[in-house]
Formats: sequence, C-alpha cells, structure tokens
Amino acid sequence: MFRNFSIFVFLFLYSLNLKSHPLSDDFADLVQKKSPSVVNVFTVQKPKQSSNNQNPLESIPPQFRDFFKNFPPGFPFGPQPQQPNQQESERPQALGSGFVIDPTGYIVTNNHVIEQANEIKVKFQDDSELEAQLVGTDKLTDIALLKVEPKKPLSYLKFADSDKARVGHSVFAIGNPFGLGGTVTSGIISAFNRDINAGPYDSFIQTDASINRGNSGGPLFNLEGEVLGINTAIFSPTGGSVGIGFSIPANLAKPIIEQLRKFGKTQRGWLGVRIQELTPEIAKSLGLKNEEGVLISMVNPGEPAEKGGLKSGDVILEFNGKKIKDVKSLQRTVAESAVESKAKVKVWRDKKEKNFTVKLGELEKFNTANNEKSDSNKEVVSDEVEIDAVGLRLLGLNKETRSKYNISKNVKGVVITAVKRDSFASKAGLNVGNVISQIAQKDIERPAKAKQIFEEFLKKDSDAVLLQVFEGDFSRFLILKLK
Repeated sequence: MFRNFSIFVFLFLYSLNLKSHPLSDDFADLVQKKSPSVVNVFTVQKPKQSSNNQNPLESIPPQFRDFFKNFPPGFPFGPQPQQPNQQESERPQALGSGFVIDPTGYIVTNNHVIEQANEIKVKFQDDSELEAQLVGTDKLTDIALLKVEPKKPLSYLKFADSDKARVGHSVFAIGNPFGLGGTVTSGIISAFNRDINAGPYDSFIQTDASINRGNSGGPLFNLEGEVLGINTAIFSPTGGSVGIGFSIPANLAKPIIEQLRKFGKTQRGWLGVRIQELTPEIAKSLGLKNEEGVLISMVNPGEPAEKGGLKSGDVILEFNGKKIKDVKSLQRTVAESAVESKAKVKVWRDKKEKNFTVKLGELEKFNTANNEKSDSNKEVVSDEVEIDAVGLRLLGLNKETRSKYNISKNVKGVVITAVKRDSFASKAGLNVGNVISQIAQKDIERPAKAKQIFEEFLKKDSDAVLLQVFEGDFSRFLILKLK
C-alpha cells in the first residue's frame, strides 16, 4: 500500500511539473503567437571603389612582363586577385533582428545592425520581405527605429515595465542568430544595471538565455509575452553564447524610441557640468556622512548649470526629487528629462544643503566652443612661488604659460611648474603642467593666494586639503594629504 501511495505522489508531482515547466504547451503557444512580430534585418552595403584600377604590369616595360607574370597572385607586379562581382558584393546579408512595435510598420532594432547600410530590408516569418526606411538612430543607447509600408496591419509587440522584473524571472528570446531566423532560446534574468562600457547610459539586463551573433536588435520577452529588453551584446571569447547576454531595458528604450518616432533624433536634457564619483576621503573633507551623490568637477561657461547657480565643488544629492547615488544615475536622470524643463536640484555646499532651479538645455546642441569667452588679455605675468612643505612650484596663467603647457583658454587657476620628488604633491599624483583651479573650494587665480591657503592648512595641522585640478581640459577633484 505504501509503495502504491509513493507511486501516486510521484505521478501527481510529475504532472504538476509538466504544467509549470517553461517549455510546456502553454509556452509553445506563446512563442507561436509572438514570433510573427519578430523580423530578420537585412542590409546592402556597397563596396568602396578602388581609386587605382590600373594593372601594375602596365607600368613595367614590355620585355619584362613575362617574367613578372610568374610571381604569386597578390605579389607586387604579379597577377592581381580577382575582384568580386559588384552584384554579388551588394547581395543582402542577414545581419540582425528586429521587432514590430506598431501595426502601421514601425520596427525597432540596434543601431550597429544598420549603421553602415545603404539599403535596409526586413524579412517576416512568412518569408515576405519589405524595404525599410530609417526613421532615426541613437548611438549612445544603440537603438534604431525603422519604418516599413505593409499592405495590411502587422502583428506587433508591447513593452513591459522592466522596473518590475526581478533577478530569477524566466525570459525568452526570439531572433536571427547566425542567419537562422525564428530561433527561440530561454533562460532567466541573471542581473540588472550591468555597465559594460558601451556608453554613458549603460544599465543592461543580463540574461543566460542564449544570445548569439544575429540576435542583436531582437526582443527579450517575459512570460506574459511583453518585451522586457532589446538584445544588444554578448560577453564571449569566441563569438558564441556562453550564457552571458545583455539587453537594453524596456524602460530605458521607450522614451528614446518615442523621440526617434516624433523628431527623427533624440532630445536629451543637458545640465552642462562635468562630474565625478565621490570617494570616502572627498566626502569626509566636505562634511558628508556617506559617498552618495555626485561631485561637480567643472561647470561649463554659459551652460544651464552655471545659469542656475551651480558651482564646481557642489555635490548633487537629488535631481527632481530623485536621490542621486552615482554618476550613471545622474546621467540617465538628466538625459531622460525634457529639454527646457525646469529641474529642481539639491546640492551640498559649505557643509549644508541648498536648492536650485535649473532650466535644462539640449545635449545634442551642446557645443562649449560657442560659449567660451576668452579673457586671456586680462591675464598678467605673476611671480612664481614655491611651497616647499607641499612640494610644489606654481606660476600664474597668461598667454605664454598657456602656450608652453598647452592649457586652453577656458581653464583658470595656477599652473604647476615643478613637483618635488617624494613630496605630498608627488604622492597625490600632481604633475608639471597640471592646473590647480580650486583649493578647499576657493577659486585660485594667483600663486600667492594658493601659497597663503596651503600655509593656513599647514598651520592648522590639517590632515588633508581638497584640490580641483585640470589635466588638459579634464577636471577632477583629489585629496592632497598633508601628513
């Protein structure tokens, strides 16, 4: 009796497993329903015409041509390799995937899939093909939007709320790996917010669903059949799937796609600052309890941040009510904000919180050169000073020193002309040609002023002082230890 009961329990649990297994008939029905909305993307790339079509043998005297004909193909003056037929070289090749997001024919894919294309075509599950027009692209997120003209409404996909997804949720992908259209793979979400150094807005979903070459631009689905992400990249030493694929989250992609559809380009909010992560040492020197927030290392002249009252050395704590934890979160939050909207910015300055309102600009129109105003004629030669206890020699900026150390006109401060070996300055990473723009969040324009501030900190027996330093046009804050 016990044996029969065990068999019954086993069969009951087995039947439950069949019903819940992701590869069940329900899953197959879902794949069948969604597959018609996934397309293969083909492109035609015209070859570059050679500027020199002359046969090298024609430059050789006739009496020597028979001799050079015996050289191997491709060798100088030997028979030249046969050039491919132009029609064959322009034959469409399956390069990636895409998916329909609107019944009228809007299709999403990756920018890198169509970037070099002269012509774009898409192939549907029923083997029909349509020529596609490029609506717009965004290289920073690797998204492209295409448009086809179908004879009847197309089946299309809807985006999910990717913020509701969790690590461990089941997902599946449909795409065109290695030219094999309609390929389905399944797996789970492995991680979120992956930064693979593809761009400033990296926040990828990582999945172990098999993603291969040709899956680029295809959809990553949740089990409701909604598009959770756009498959974009893989981590692989061989080019094949090793269980680490990356997708652009739907919530990051949706506003980009809407802008491309409406304007044919992106329109990102622009603050006009250079920023850096907070370190524990810098946070402590500013009187902050933790490293949450982003330090403004430079405010671009004439840009929204400067007009709104922000300064270098400020720490951005919140942007439009959203807490800012790191550089990536600020970049994404600002970029997603509407151009010319008024943003509420909370900063940390002089060891207390302050609030500012900044009217955002447009990133795509940003050009610092148009807003720079040269005041080099006002600069005068100043005496060189030496701060032996710190290990620095400093000189003021003028036309001569800017030319000698290759310092641009918009950089202000004092230039380092010598660094003492094994000094505090040397250990902090300061080098000849660097420009010190701020000391302890105070603007510096004269070497004498810099020396005065350093000596004040030394008299106080301070442990360290915060510096803003320019290396070329790149600005950063660093801690100069005094003990």
